This record gives sequence, C-alpha cells and structure tokens, in this order.
Amino acid sequence: MEALKIEELEKEEIYTIDDIYALPDGKRAELIDGKIYDMEPPGWTHQKTLGFLYNEICNYINRNDGKCQVLLAPFAVFLNKDKTNYVEPDISIICDAEKLDEKGCHGAPDWAIEIVSLSSRRMDYYIKLFKYRSAGVREYWIVDPIKQRVTVHHFEKEDGEEYAFGEEVPVGIFADFSIKVGVPLEAKDY
Repeated sequence: MEALKIEELEKEEIYTIDDIYALPDGKRAELIDGKIYDMEPPGWTHQKTLGFLYNEICNYINRNDGKCQVLLAPFAVFLNKDKTNYVEPDISIICDAEKLDEKGCHGAPDWAIEIVSLSSRRMDYYIKLFKYRSAGVREYWIVDPIKQRVTVHHFEKEDGEEYAFGEEVPVGIFADFSIKVGVPLEAKDY
C-alpha cells in the first residue's frame, strides 16, 4: 500500500502557463514550479496600502526622471522565462525595458512587493521568498498590515531587515529613497 502512495505522488500533475491562461474569467492564480496557487480577491486594507506604495514609488521615479516602470497586479511576471512559473506581485518595479512586452515581464523584476493578507501569508513569507531570491529579484518587500511591519530582503547583499509601520524604510535599489509605510485609515460607511 505504501508504494502506491509514493507512485501517486510521483504522478502529481505539472501545470504550465497555458493552464493559467485557461482559467475561467475572473479567476486568478499563480504558478510556481508547475503548481497552481489560487488567489483570493484583495481586501480594502490591501488595496489602500497598494495605492499608497504605488503613488510613493511613482512620484519618486518621476521626480528623478527615472526609467524604471512600476506595475500593479494583475501583471504577469514570467520569473524564470519558462512554462512553469508565473506570478503577479502586488507591485513590480522593472528597470530593464528589454524585459517588458505586452504579455508581461520576462525575467525577474528589480524590486517586488507583496502585501500580506490572511490567505497569502504562507505564499508571501515562504514560497515567493525562495522563488524571488532564486530568480534574481534584487529586493523583496513583504508588507504585513496585520503585523504592522515591513520585511525587506536585499538579495544582492544577502541580508534582510524588519521595520515597524511608521518607520522610514530605505529602498535598497534607490540610494536616496525611503518610504514611511503606515496603517491605512479605517474604512467608513457612507
């Protein structure tokens, strides 16, 4: 009986980007090493935090005549330029225009940001951490509104740091830029 279980594991299906594109309209998922991970719609806090970070980064790049592109999910990132890896970071900052086309980013973004929700915690803290590091992402931020902290991984320096919400968080890929991440105002019923 034990041999049958091992055989079943060995036959685990490997999915490809074609399977992601074949999902029903409105269904989002990511693909890491041939395994599909469903994505739940983001909540209010997630979207408010996303908008804040996007504005801060775009304003910095525009003020400095930067060439990097700031792209919001859903935006396809083909991390390993293969058929078994497809992710949609909440924010992707890509400084090499050669990686971009109408289908998405082909290769690792320079900076990836994920905003943690209850359903994405394992994905953001573990699975994507390893995948982004091995794919060549230079900097990875995990913004966690529940814990009110930002975990920054500088993969080029092979180090990481944690910051509480309200502290200035230095951006490693831009020498003179930091962001004070905070808790968004609570939603109000109007």
